[in-house]
Amino acid sequence: MKILFLGDVMGRAGRAAIAAHLPKLREAWKLDFVVVNGENASSGMGLTGEHAKMILSAGADVVTLGDHAFDQKDMLTFIENEPRIIRPLNYAKTAPGHGARVFTTKSGKKVLVAQVLGQVFMKRAFDDPFSAVDAVLRQFPRGGLVQASLIDMHCEATSEKMAMGHFCAGRASVVVGTHTHVPTADAMILPGDTAYMTDAGMCGDYNSVIGMDKAEPMRRFVTGMTKTRFEPASGEATLSGLYVETDDMTGAAKRVQMIRQGGRLSQAAP
Repeated sequence: MKILFLGDVMGRAGRAAIAAHLPKLREAWKLDFVVVNGENASSGMGLTGEHAKMILSAGADVVTLGDHAFDQKDMLTFIENEPRIIRPLNYAKTAPGHGARVFTTKSGKKVLVAQVLGQVFMKRAFDDPFSAVDAVLRQFPRGGLVQASLIDMHCEATSEKMAMGHFCAGRASVVVGTHTHVPTADAMILPGDTAYMTDAGMCGDYNSVIGMDKAEPMRRFVTGMTKTRFEPASGEATLSGLYVETDDMTGAAKRVQMIRQGGRLSQAAP
């Protein structure tokens, strides 16, 4: 199975890059399944129902969220009627939507997608991500009830993301980190044939401070004072993410490659 995961979509520039490039990539690379993290797609904070529809119509099979899952209030109701949106598994127990779900590809293959929030350096305390993921992987074993499984580990600390990768090694097909918007260069296959990358980066304008227009973040760092709100950078965006090929019988990852398309970080196709 050919799986593409794209990192945090950042504002209008990120949405434009998804709309322009994803349909072409899906066809050219003959992708079986596409997951996009969309939690910053609407003004850099959360995801609206309208923008979720746009990402799905561009070729995403699933859109994951994150700690900004419900910053856009219409997502509270939209997610109840759109099963292709996944919010964090260890979010508040009363939160709408689901943190894990099994999806069926056009060829009939079953894919588990789950997202979980880390605890280290996050603004609020979330439930234990490891026990949450463990329960889901026990319920849907790779190569058993599902042909592939993907875990989106949304958190700040690289060490916590790496720990989740090794925790899921041999049980998940893919573990990929999101949230920091900075792509890492450590795409690999862990022991147990689990594809891993610490952070997928963002789909946004890299001439920025993690996707935000540079002026206000730099002002705050230099002066310690706030003048205005952060605004997403609006230049040409780069699609950043992870490409994985898995074995349909076992769910084992057989090939992994970081992806950079368009903008400042473009590289060759897989």
